Amino acid sequence: MATPYWLTNVKLETGYIQDEKGAYETKTDLFHLKIENGRIVEKKSNGFAIPQAEKIKDGKGLLALPSFKEMHNHLDKTYLSLDWKAPIPAKNLEERLRLEAKELGELAPTTKQRARAMIDLILSHGSTHIRTHVNIDPYIGLKNLEGVKAALEDYSDKLTYEIVAFPQHGLLRDQVIPLMKEAMRSGATLVGGLDPAGIDRNIEKSLYEVMNLATEFDADIDIHLHDGGHVGFYTVDKLAEFVEEAGWHNRAAVSHAFSLGDVPVPQQEEIAERLSGLGMSIMSTIPISRTLPPIEILDRKGVHVYLGCDGFYDSWGPFGTGDVLEKVTRYGELYRKSDERSLAQSLKWATGGPTPLSKDGEVAWPLEGDDASLVLVNASCSAEAVARTPKREAVIFKGKVVSGQL
Repeated sequence: MATPYWLTNVKLETGYIQDEKGAYETKTDLFHLKIENGRIVEKKSNGFAIPQAEKIKDGKGLLALPSFKEMHNHLDKTYLSLDWKAPIPAKNLEERLRLEAKELGELAPTTKQRARAMIDLILSHGSTHIRTHVNIDPYIGLKNLEGVKAALEDYSDKLTYEIVAFPQHGLLRDQVIPLMKEAMRSGATLVGGLDPAGIDRNIEKSLYEVMNLATEFDADIDIHLHDGGHVGFYTVDKLAEFVEEAGWHNRAAVSHAFSLGDVPVPQQEEIAERLSGLGMSIMSTIPISRTLPPIEILDRKGVHVYLGCDGFYDSWGPFGTGDVLEKVTRYGELYRKSDERSLAQSLKWATGGPTPLSKDGEVAWPLEGDDASLVLVNASCSAEAVARTPKREAVIFKGKVVSGQL
């Protein structure tokens, strides 16, 4: 068991100040945090005299933020750790899948090595939780799952993780459903799916099989949905119907969900209310080339929205940094979230919910009893951190420094 210690001189947010023009400024102060058994057990102002016998790690006046969650990734796809190779252009999703299929066997032996390289990068940017989708397909079976699972197990003292069994080349193809069942018995923790209309060509059948797998293995759901317009919207609505019938409340997510931004605002509000009532979540990668789901409407209606970096440095695309905070910055640019409170509150898209202050300026994090999982950055407040994406000086997971240094 790790020795308890005090993380001293860390900058924490204490409230907002509003001037006569209505502009907000974030107040901060320095604190000492006592960390024991992976939790923050005491929180004292920096004037508190720490007993001489107790261990100390100096936070150097750095700002503490809740650690981040990378909620949509593909650890098995990356070329990281291999020689540079740009993707081959593809006209559409079907062609991209054909190109990917050609190299699956070639890449499979290095899955663990490549996944480790991506985990290191993601961790260095402050994410201590990763949800990764892993190909389950007729070309290589469970080889990617085996490699990714082995890589993640090596990091079990540095982060938490979820593995989605992902039928990248279609769920309704021959032998894929038996492979999905084998994947769920072999370490996958969520059931995935892909474009019930565009790839599986049968919305109801595809969603039925996803739900069938979920109920058989008592697992949550996270499906990819690139299908746009009213077809994609119908797919989300149909999945909601299956979720309601199965009683799978708070256990289903839709990744990408571009279609929710393709329909008129009244429909966006209606589906947001339905998703909220069922506890269904939306996962976005904040792309600049597609319509986004209506994040503000979803959030206002109580739908949980999470962000991820998706696959990167792979056959699908050469771009990406593995920094989910950078995705929040992009969200702020796209939606003009440039004032102090809007920037600060946007941090929740990176953390999976927690922000240092509530909208009203009440201290919400860290509190005594919270997990000691945090990111230290050289910034004056979380608004500045969102706007400028500073280097993560240290990443702490349950009290242990897992990236950077103090």
